[in-house]
Amino acid sequence: MSTTPSPVKIKVETEYLEQQSDASDNKYLFTYTITIINVGDQAVTLKDRHWIITNSNGEKSEVKGPGVVGETPTIAPNTAYQYSSGTVLETPLGFMQGSYGMEYSNGKSFAAPIEPFRLAVPGILQ
Repeated sequence: MSTTPSPVKIKVETEYLEQQSDASDNKYLFTYTITIINVGDQAVTLKDRHWIITNSNGEKSEVKGPGVVGETPTIAPNTAYQYSSGTVLETPLGFMQGSYGMEYSNGKSFAAPIEPFRLAVPGILQ
């Protein structure tokens, strides 16, 4: 994969789902909505994902696979693709980070990094 700067920008919004969580069972459910913006001049296709999920005990899990939510979207220049997904943590605080494997129409691949973002039960950091 190329080490040149990614033409893809990624925005993340997270939400804690209290009604579907159970603190007494160490089950904290979070959703995240990802917006992938193609700021380049060529269409790109999201081929795969790699997530590293870390809870506040320092325990890490990795998720790798094709596409996102069953799709491998092609994103035209100056447009965006958005999807929502979720994860369950055993602690009320954690982080996710990773990358998307992307490909230009000419077959050249590159990694679009996903900067670390926090998953936190509201009020946990006060």
